[in-house]
Amino acid sequence: MEQVRTFIAIELDEKIKAGLTELQEQLKVRVPQGSVRWVGPEGIHLTLKFLGNVPANRIEQIERAIAQACAGFSSFPFSVGGLGCFPDARRPRVVWVGVQEERGTLKRLQKVIEDGMEKLGFAPEGRGFQAHLTLGRTQRRASSSDVRRLGQVVEETDIGELGQMEARAVSLIKSDLRPTGAVYTRLAEVKLEG
Repeated sequence: MEQVRTFIAIELDEKIKAGLTELQEQLKVRVPQGSVRWVGPEGIHLTLKFLGNVPANRIEQIERAIAQACAGFSSFPFSVGGLGCFPDARRPRVVWVGVQEERGTLKRLQKVIEDGMEKLGFAPEGRGFQAHLTLGRTQRRASSSDVRRLGQVVEETDIGELGQMEARAVSLIKSDLRPTGAVYTRLAEVKLEG
């Protein structure tokens, strides 16, 4: 049975992607060379649920569950800004930009999707949802001093707000891992029409 590596996400508009690309360029010249594997702009999404490898014959069932989860939601605005690391700046593994949404709609939407996927047998995420956009991941071969320096750069960099956008749809996205990096294909899109 063919397996499809998938996740559920809100896709970003071109203006936000351009702002993230510009930010990456600024960071690249400040962090130790080769310490971070940067995510290409087409690969940056606001991930709501990572599903992993899924049998291809379950895609339609997942699509229906996403549509059900999104049924009560209208489009909503969110802003992008603030720089950070997971788990923290002393041991950065992931460099991210934050996502802020004042009314709690994003958190509710993520929870409803999480619950819908749990009903289909997907294990819930252990840690709570923290909305973010992954800019890059620390290279495994990076030295401990390079990793420390990376954390310092992230802590010292105040990026303010990069921009705002309207979340108008939720997508089911396929991720093909290739030696040159992942290739993303939208399998389904559910509009948020409330």
